[in-house]
Amino acid sequence: MSAATTRSRTPDRLCAEAVDLARAAAQETAAPGSVGEHVSLVPEGDRVVTHFFDCSEPGYRGWRWAVTVARASRAKNVTVDESVLLPGPDALLAPEWVPWSERLRPGDLGPGDLLPTAADDPRLEPGYTGEDVPPPNSVIAETSHDLAERVEAEDAELTDRTPADAAGNSRGEIAALAEELGMRRARVLSRYGLRGAADRWDEAFGERTPMAQAAPASCASCGFLVPVAGSLRQAFGICANEFAPADGRVVSLSYGCGGHSEAAVMPKPPQPAPPVLDSLAPDAFPLDDAGPDEDLGHA
Repeated sequence: MSAATTRSRTPDRLCAEAVDLARAAAQETAAPGSVGEHVSLVPEGDRVVTHFFDCSEPGYRGWRWAVTVARASRAKNVTVDESVLLPGPDALLAPEWVPWSERLRPGDLGPGDLLPTAADDPRLEPGYTGEDVPPPNSVIAETSHDLAERVEAEDAELTDRTPADAAGNSRGEIAALAEELGMRRARVLSRYGLRGAADRWDEAFGERTPMAQAAPASCASCGFLVPVAGSLRQAFGICANEFAPADGRVVSLSYGCGGHSEAAVMPKPPQPAPPVLDSLAPDAFPLDDAGPDEDLGHA
């Protein structure tokens, strides 16, 4: 161990005794009444010492005011280098910062908020590429080979089937087709029931909601909209954005939120209407031109 290292671990006497100087520097930096008792001192080097004081300011439990003092070689005057607030061993610290993209949870999106979508978002893919080949990240591209083999096998099975087999299984094929089309149910939704459901969905997630009024665009142009079948296709769809308030819900095509797939800029806030009655400007009151000899009705 060198002599310099040994000297640096021994605090300088004049710097260690400069507690009042360090306290005055901390009080000048801190708010009034937030500098507490002297806690400890730490030698930083030759003739360099840091004094620690308790911080009594609310919200900074365990923090300490650190004031570093020093003196020049062969000098007797101690000067202040810096004064700063530092966390102690048991200080109350803020949690580690997390990016907003990892901190966001479903339901956090409110009226007027925007959630820009990344260009390489795996939840979206081009709607039209101009080619017959599906996009690389499409599920269709991954299973296209298996689907092609399955179609060829079904075509071969139908070609090799004899007329007798076809006649014997015709009733089963019709039943399977009816079940696939949803025609084997005893009762289906009437027009009255369908209209009532549409009214409820439009009231919950329609264009008259505060979320839709503050949205940059409607769901009709959003890539997260999943179309529905039947007559409701012209007015409704299903939201598939996990961060949107309507995730998994049936939404009107005129509904919208800040999680729109093409949201990029913040829309301009609506301008308030001009006031009907201006209460800020002074009101002018006409005064009668009374002559000097006219009785004003008072002494």
